[in-house]
Amino acid sequence: MRQRSTRVTFTRREIVMPRRLAVFLGITYLSFLLGCGNVDYRPLAIGDNGEIQVVIDSTLWAGPVGEALRMALGYYVQTLPNPEPFFQLRPIEPRTQDDLDRVKKFKNVLFVAALRDSSQISRLVQQAFSPEALQAVREGSAAVVPRGDLWRRRQLVYFIVAETDSQLVEAIRRATPKLREDFDEIARERLAIEMFEKGRQFDIEDTLMAHHGFAVNVQHDYVLVFDTTRFVWLRRVLPDTWRSLFVYYEENADPAKLTPEWIYATRDSLTRRYLQGNAGGFVQIDYRQPLETRQIDFLGRYGYETRGLWHMVTELDDGRLFPAGMGGPFVNYTFYDQKSGRIYMIDGMVFAPGFEKREFLRQMEVIAYTFRTREDVASETPASP
Repeated sequence: MRQRSTRVTFTRREIVMPRRLAVFLGITYLSFLLGCGNVDYRPLAIGDNGEIQVVIDSTLWAGPVGEALRMALGYYVQTLPNPEPFFQLRPIEPRTQDDLDRVKKFKNVLFVAALRDSSQISRLVQQAFSPEALQAVREGSAAVVPRGDLWRRRQLVYFIVAETDSQLVEAIRRATPKLREDFDEIARERLAIEMFEKGRQFDIEDTLMAHHGFAVNVQHDYVLVFDTTRFVWLRRVLPDTWRSLFVYYEENADPAKLTPEWIYATRDSLTRRYLQGNAGGFVQIDYRQPLETRQIDFLGRYGYETRGLWHMVTELDDGRLFPAGMGGPFVNYTFYDQKSGRIYMIDGMVFAPGFEKREFLRQMEVIAYTFRTREDVASETPASP
């Protein structure tokens, strides 16, 4: 059996901060790795991928600081059938060393403290800082510091520290885009490992690359439903849920045509043609529900991310479309690939009645972010001597 890497192209960058604040928390971890010959034998972090353990004093959590955190990371995603939090925030106030040791085991941990407070959390966090770093914070340089794999593997720990409550709130607001990006990105990294550890269908991936000049990672139980001109459809059907991903592309494309309106019309046209139900219905965007589109950099390419709901519809004799009852969330990435001159559309759909949908949809994001073209593969392959 061929063995290939399950590497995906997520890259997490650290927040820029004053140099004095960047020296703490790394010495112990670096010494550990050097002592182990660069092999990390520590256990994996535990807990749900979609949860963040927030180590914070209860008075801070109940006030503006807690509200800023909930707005940053615990806000409700409206483009799901029933709104679900972006991340489930679990406030924790450790009372003993055992409490703290338990916190250190989790995948996602966020320490939040105001130095002016006399709380136990504040004293605990101060022990992790050098005197120079503490002085810099007291002088107004709020610290927002990420540390990957600090105590366990596949772990992301963030420290947000400021002198006062109001400075904490401002620091959280400024760091919100980066906090969302980093926690979302490592969640996809972990999920990618879990999804592909049972195996991948390299034959399907090779077929996609040979026929179309691109590929995505294909989980062991996906089926290639359609492989036709400029359109492929992959599907995973389980007893009570299914997931679906299609890829469409246009040759010699003009990137100027990339607009939200074009994306919606193109998606509806493709799903009407290819994604049909057993009773003559077909999939369409549910325009009655929230629909969000934003510009993104998709793997180094100019594009858009769209999130919303789809539903099955049937066409009446007078041309009107009537909802047929079936539906769920989708995420769509449409982007221009300059090297090939193509516009690509990657679309992931979820049908999971009775289940929460956020983590199912994250699985579709993971597959989409394994996208690569023939040119990408060629540029990564070392030249023969």
